[in-house]
Amino acid sequence: MRFADFFNFFTQDIAMDLGTANTLLYTKKHGIVLNEPTVVALESTTGKVLAVGAEAKKYQGRTPNNLHTVRPLKEGVIADFDITTKLIEYFVRKVLGTVRFLKPRFVICVPMGITMVEKKAVIDSALLGGAREVRLIEEPMAAAIGAGLNVHAPTGHFVLDIGGGTSECAVVALDGIVVSKSIRVAGDVLDLTVQRYIRDVFRMEVGITTAEKVKISLGQACAEDDDATLEIAGKDVVQGVPRIIVLRAGDLREALGDTIRLIADIVLETLELTPPELSADILEQGLFLAGGGSLLNGMDRLLAKETGLFVHMDVDPLLTVIKGTGCAMQDIKEYKHVFIN
Repeated sequence: MRFADFFNFFTQDIAMDLGTANTLLYTKKHGIVLNEPTVVALESTTGKVLAVGAEAKKYQGRTPNNLHTVRPLKEGVIADFDITTKLIEYFVRKVLGTVRFLKPRFVICVPMGITMVEKKAVIDSALLGGAREVRLIEEPMAAAIGAGLNVHAPTGHFVLDIGGGTSECAVVALDGIVVSKSIRVAGDVLDLTVQRYIRDVFRMEVGITTAEKVKISLGQACAEDDDATLEIAGKDVVQGVPRIIVLRAGDLREALGDTIRLIADIVLETLELTPPELSADILEQGLFLAGGGSLLNGMDRLLAKETGLFVHMDVDPLLTVIKGTGCAMQDIKEYKHVFIN
């Protein structure tokens, strides 16, 4: 056994989807071992970490003056380096424990087109968080691998990943991304759109957590059940008192329309840039959806109507990217050409 193989035998490598909304960890032995919100709760005066992940998300919108919550990633990239490092360290310790013979290697998926500074921030935060070596893979590539597509082949595969901070569309072939489009409009912007709609139309404020629940329960990308309703509570912006309103699905769909249109447009723009030979492959294979944003009711049907393509969605599109990242982590030699560092 070579020294490198002996070295790797005693460690447990980690694949990580370090997302704006959620962070997922995957190990070779156990598969997906963690899926928690990318949120940290801090003591305001000292900066001491009080909670991370699901426990910290419970604090959002409910903290007293001496506490506050932070989402350290914004639009897919690190906005707060120190807190991201603490978050990674906490999650790795939660998964692997405090006593480790060797530090693990990390494979982390990142948005397309991140700058060298942003790449360095991801790598440095992972190293400080407990990694001994870090490799990066772009999210659409990870999504394609997670969807079971043969990214090594000369065949073109068409992928759209709608995450929390970014929506990324790409044609993948021969271990690389041939053409792509990315927009920093995704699940988070949809939540803010819901929040703004409720404030402007009903003169009522709701927290971002409530807005997310409204989006999941009532949001539609195309007409389904316009008469479906949902009752929610919030604060009247004029009188400042608690209040209850009833939202209608058809009205909310119109409010979300412009934001959803931006996502659909990058799909059409990517198709326009695709070479003819790969376009023929895409016509045969269709579009593959990944990411939590693709779960919005009717998103698959809207994109099928706009593109004329058959649209495939994984059983759980929230996990497609981490499954692909995990697959690349398990066979780094096989996927060595897909890494971008």
